[in-house]
Amino acid sequence: MAHYATASAPASIGNVGVGFDVLGQAFDAARDTVTAHQEAKPGVRLGKVTGLVDALPDSPENNTALAAAQAVLAAAQAPFGARLSIDKGVPLAAGMGGSAASAVAAATAVNALLSEPFEKEALLPFALEGERVASDPPPWDNVIASLMGGLVLAAREEPASIRRLPVPEGVVCVLLHPDVKVETRAARALLKSEVPMAVAVEHSRRMAAFVAGCATGDLDLVRLGLEDVLVEPQREHLFPLLPEVRLAAVAAGALGCSFSGSGPSVFAWAVEDRADAVEAAMAGTFRAAGKAAKAYRAAGHSAGARIEQLCEMAAA
Repeated sequence: MAHYATASAPASIGNVGVGFDVLGQAFDAARDTVTAHQEAKPGVRLGKVTGLVDALPDSPENNTALAAAQAVLAAAQAPFGARLSIDKGVPLAAGMGGSAASAVAAATAVNALLSEPFEKEALLPFALEGERVASDPPPWDNVIASLMGGLVLAAREEPASIRRLPVPEGVVCVLLHPDVKVETRAARALLKSEVPMAVAVEHSRRMAAFVAGCATGDLDLVRLGLEDVLVEPQREHLFPLLPEVRLAAVAAGALGCSFSGSGPSVFAWAVEDRADAVEAAMAGTFRAAGKAAKAYRAAGHSAGARIEQLCEMAAA
């Protein structure tokens, strides 16, 4: 049995523009790292917090990592507890899956402490319990991507069915994160419960084209599909610069450009030889508007959660 385990999980792009609550993409340009130390006292506790922040809530009711870890230990009926140290590499309230990355990394780390660990996919419900702290009911898109890696489809929730989708060869993801915060819970509250039939049909058309394009490697289909007509128009006012950034990205050769999750980060897909131009066009638009934005880039096939270090207890 392990004495302590360190796991990391990547940032993620929720929705991937066109797939609201259905598609997620791992984004390995930033990762959260959680170290779980086994303790005799039951329950979970917060240890040291480092990285982009130096303080986080210290209760499972308010901390996605603690909530996910608690769910794993409870399901396993573990006879021990854990203290979690969190190194935040994924910004919070940025549209980069910061809460999901912490939940997934924590579930993965604590799972490694068990004498009979759960399989990776079986960690999904525990990570979702962590994500519930940030948004209830918890959206699956960021969680499944951060856990499994790559481009992931939530085909069904009950019973759960998730599938990896191929990303066309040579496609990379460029993301610009402005110095603005958007809380997922608040952004979801803006969405209408009903939309016109014409919008629903057009949304279905775009998502079908995007998924088919990914499955067949047809970049023309990806380009046709990678435009959100369902959710983005309802959230665009949260970051009015989005249309200009999108126009600049597409003009520079991007396959598509949209909010990452609920924003304010904006991502674009581009073939590798256009990625520099796309990033420069997006960054230039931010600068021209007087907005500071940090650029990130990752391969389309980014890795998911992984164990970084495992320390076994010495034999008695």
